[in-house]
Amino acid sequence: MLNRRTLRIKAMQSLFAYKHCKSANYNLALQQLHDAFMPDLNSMEVQDKALLKTQDKEATELFKKHYKTKNANVFEGSHPKINSEVMAAIASYYHMLEKDRHALKDEMLKGVVKLAGQYAWILQLPVALAQVASNEKVKKGTPPYTNFTANKIINTLANSTQLQAAVTKCTQSWDNHTDELKSWLRNLVKTDEVVNEYLKLEAPDFEKDKEALLYLVKSILFKSEIVNDFFELIDLRWSEDKAILKSLVVKTIKNLAEGEDFELLALSYNWDEDLEFFKTIYDTTLAEEDTYEELIATKSKNWDIDRIASTDIIMLEMAIQEMIQFPSIPVKVTINEYIEISKKYSTPKSKQFVNGVLDVIAVDLQKQGIIKKSGRGLIDNK
Repeated sequence: MLNRRTLRIKAMQSLFAYKHCKSANYNLALQQLHDAFMPDLNSMEVQDKALLKTQDKEATELFKKHYKTKNANVFEGSHPKINSEVMAAIASYYHMLEKDRHALKDEMLKGVVKLAGQYAWILQLPVALAQVASNEKVKKGTPPYTNFTANKIINTLANSTQLQAAVTKCTQSWDNHTDELKSWLRNLVKTDEVVNEYLKLEAPDFEKDKEALLYLVKSILFKSEIVNDFFELIDLRWSEDKAILKSLVVKTIKNLAEGEDFELLALSYNWDEDLEFFKTIYDTTLAEEDTYEELIATKSKNWDIDRIASTDIIMLEMAIQEMIQFPSIPVKVTINEYIEISKKYSTPKSKQFVNGVLDVIAVDLQKQGIIKKSGRGLIDNK
């Protein structure tokens, strides 16, 4: 299932991408400023290159002084053109930032919503394999595919109008991957001893069919390097989404009961609430990043803020906003979550750094009344 930690990680990745865009936009704005003071080669007038170079340097210094203020009113330049070009570069910088902020958020949200389609698509994989198997010629001396093609769970999936509707909305179709399906069937499924023992059974019942399909999913499809390589080519985020999708598919198959209607699972137990949590992490962290970064700098005096891993800065900013914005989440839960994330996504020293800085910040913000917990958030909140 899709859990809060996964949402935190996905938000962190989008915020990390935003930080890179921010750096690139800063350089683009400086380049725009530099181009404004380049000699006009199409002009009939003599260009004072020395003056333009001096103005370029002055404008660059003014930009660096004022760029952190969105609607900066620059007036101290030695020439009106310097002031106007600096303000134009600042405006361009913030326009690019806003564009990237919206684009990355849209991509982040689409990536999570896309999981529902991937879940349906992968759930249909056994159906697609069974369809290919029905047309395969079996080698002499090997068991036929009869049990596989007649598998009651697979047929339940195949006849599910809900699954078919979900797959239709998905951008992927197994019809476009017949060669891969044939290869997997021949080289992975048919060569597996457990599968062959199942194929030899005489009229397996519903539970045997379920047991065989669960084995196929868990021990072959999600475990095979060949299949995983295929999914990684299809989806760059497969490695991090794999566990979620496997959980959804396996749980769906386990829940199937003979004679009962088939139901697709929701991505999470409370998707509306989780989605709001997801959006708030991203929006608030960006809105308050300067405030949070200054706070982090004051609470990490033994660390050079410019040398701290960028992922650590992002995780700290996210944790601060979470402690402030979500009264029902205990402080310890937030800190422990980001410690766990740091183990996988940052440096070997990040665990201790994140833990130490967040402990100090949490105590300080609670004393100031900025962090206020209620309900479940009061549990283990010391």
